[in-house]
Amino acid sequence: MPTYDYKCNECNHTFELYQHITENPVKKCPACGKLKAGRIIGSGGAVIFKGSGFYQTDYRSEEYKSKAKKETEPSKTETKTVKEK
Repeated sequence: MPTYDYKCNECNHTFELYQHITENPVKKCPACGKLKAGRIIGSGGAVIFKGSGFYQTDYRSEEYKSKAKKETEPSKTETKTVKEK
C-alpha cells in the first residue's frame, strides 16, 4: 500500500497516511479538525530497503562467483612451506 502526503489548506499542517490505493482521499485535518486537507504531490513510490543488505554482489551469477572464488584462493606455489634446517 502506498503512503500519501497531505496538507491542510487551513493550518498548513502536513502529514502522511498509509492507505490502500482505492481509498478516497482524506479531507479532515488531524491537527485542526477542519475539512480542508488534500493530497499533495510527494516524492513518489520510492524503494524502501529493509534487511541486512542489498548489494550488487548479492545477485551475481554462479559463474561469476566461481571465478571470483578461484581468484581469491591461494595458489599451490604460495602454500608451500619452507622447511627449517
